Amino acid sequence: MKPMIVAPSLLSADFSKLDLQIKCVEDGGAEFLHFDIMDGHFVENISFGAPILKSVHNIHKMVNDVHLMISDPIKYIPVFAKAGADIITVHYECFSSDEEIYQAIDLIHSLKKKAGLCIKPKTPVESILKFLPSLELVLVMTVEPGFGGQEFMDDMLPKILALRNYIDFNGLKTLIEVDGGINIDTAKKAAEFGADVLVAGSYIFGHPDTEFRVEMLRSLA
Repeated sequence: MKPMIVAPSLLSADFSKLDLQIKCVEDGGAEFLHFDIMDGHFVENISFGAPILKSVHNIHKMVNDVHLMISDPIKYIPVFAKAGADIITVHYECFSSDEEIYQAIDLIHSLKKKAGLCIKPKTPVESILKFLPSLELVLVMTVEPGFGGQEFMDDMLPKILALRNYIDFNGLKTLIEVDGGINIDTAKKAAEFGADVLVAGSYIFGHPDTEFRVEMLRSLA
C-alpha cells in the first residue's frame, strides 16, 4: 500500500535555520512542503509571502504545496506560480460565485500548476463536489484557519469520508488533504476516513525526532 503523503507546514518551522529544517523533513520522507499564506484579512493572522517560497522552492525535491488563505486569490495566483508553487489551493469561501471558482482553477491550470480547493469547518462538503473533476487536490480544514496549534475537530471526519466516497465512486484522482491539529492520533483518524495527504506543523517541527515523526505519519497508509 502506498505511504501517506506528509506535508510539513513551514509555518511551524524555525526560520533562523530554514534550509536545515527543510532538509530534515525531506530526509524523513516528506513528499510535499506546505506553505500557509495568510493576509491578515481573510484570516486574522499574517504569515509570509511569495519571497519565502521563491527563496526555498528549489533547494529540495518535494512538491511545493501552497495554501492561499487570502481575500483576493486570483490576483496573487500568478505571483505564487512564478515564485515556484507546484500546487496552488484557494478557499471556496473567498469567492462570490461558482464562475469565479472555475476562473481561479482555470488560471492555475493555465500556469501549468495543479489546482486545489479548500473548505473551512463551517462549509458543507456538498458545496464543492461539483468542482472535484477539475481539481487535483481538495483540502479539508480540521481547525479554523489562521493559527497553528489548534485541536483537531473530530466532527470534520465525515467530510473526509464523503469526499473519499465521491472521489472513488466517480473514479477521480483528486487527492484529499487534511490540515489542522494533526498528530499521530488524529492522523490515524484522518487516514481511516480516507485522507491522502496530512499537513502537520507543530507535531513535526520543534522536536529532536523530526525525521521519525515524518516517518510515523507516512506509515499511516
